[in-house]
Amino acid sequence: QEAMVEHIRDAIGEPPGVIVNYTQPIEMSVDELLEGVQAELAVKLFGEDLDLLLEKANEIAATLGEVEGARDVQVDQVTGSPQLLIRINRGAAARYNLNVGDIQRVIQAGIGGADSGLIFEGIRRYEILVRYPEAYRSTPESISETIIRSPDGALVPLDEVATIEEIVGPRQITRERSQRFIAIQCNVTGRDIGSFVVDAEKAITDEVDLPAGYLTTWGGAYKLQQEANKRFALVIPITLLLILLMIYAALASFPNSLLILLNIPLALVGGIVALWLSGENLSVPATVGFIALFGIALGNGLVLITYTNQLVREGIEINQASIEAACRRLRPVLMTAITTGLGLLPLLLASGTGSEVQKPLAVVVIGGLISSTLLTLLVMPAFYKWFAIRPQKTS
Repeated sequence: QEAMVEHIRDAIGEPPGVIVNYTQPIEMSVDELLEGVQAELAVKLFGEDLDLLLEKANEIAATLGEVEGARDVQVDQVTGSPQLLIRINRGAAARYNLNVGDIQRVIQAGIGGADSGLIFEGIRRYEILVRYPEAYRSTPESISETIIRSPDGALVPLDEVATIEEIVGPRQITRERSQRFIAIQCNVTGRDIGSFVVDAEKAITDEVDLPAGYLTTWGGAYKLQQEANKRFALVIPITLLLILLMIYAALASFPNSLLILLNIPLALVGGIVALWLSGENLSVPATVGFIALFGIALGNGLVLITYTNQLVREGIEINQASIEAACRRLRPVLMTAITTGLGLLPLLLASGTGSEVQKPLAVVVIGGLISSTLLTLLVMPAFYKWFAIRPQKTS
């Protein structure tokens, strides 16, 4: 898919006056629900003056385009809508005994149209819209000749009480929490969003001088990732604490419980190395994979330590018990790792829809299982003598 998108980019190039964005239907819908933009990353620039907002937004877009990994950078189209500005001269209107509301109602009815009734055909109903013929409302000159009747019966042309000007006005005005903003959106390729935002924030701070009261916020996939990381920062320590309490309740030995927890960094090493070798980024699916991996690794450690304790209680010397337990528990530990790896193999080799979520999870779990399985059978028996239970001697 990435190769195909790059091929399309090269073929289309940058057509003048056209903004091109490459995405997918579901991905685009999710991005639009998150921030109202159709890209995975959005920078919102908040401020009051629309012209100044647009100027600074273009500067930010130019700065983002220089950051490694930025593609399809574009600014919201907030201007470019041709408009006809009719500015009423209140003094002139007062001389004809006209008020602003009277003039506005004539303009609204004559140009925009006014409802004057309904037509019923059976159960169907049609509204009747009345307005001037097109010849009298299609040009500023014809609109300026619109006749307004004053309360005393005088017929006053519109250009006697108002000025008419053709302008290019705002196409849209977006607000969040009652504050005006412009969104600068882009896609990120070839790197993770977290490191891209760090580099982009530094570049914007160094190169874009924002006036007082103007600020930027980051949204889109980055915002979701940050929210997920905050939840993980709370959930993971609580989970590990509960696991420690359950292991302690099963073994009644705090040193043994700590030794089993040693499996976590052993599994972490393999997961990180696997991500690096596969070129995947640390994402929310990868983090979920680490959580699943920790559970499997702790289970293998519990199997090994429980059997080692059993041998020690039977009177076997600690070093010999560690070696014998590693040899005898080799098959159960390998069976757990192999069956889990085989179950995740389809996810690892997936390349279709949803593979961007499945593959990082499978890479982390399989890589972590390899390191955890090998190191569990080597490191834990070697460390066991410092964390072992001491059987009570009987006289």
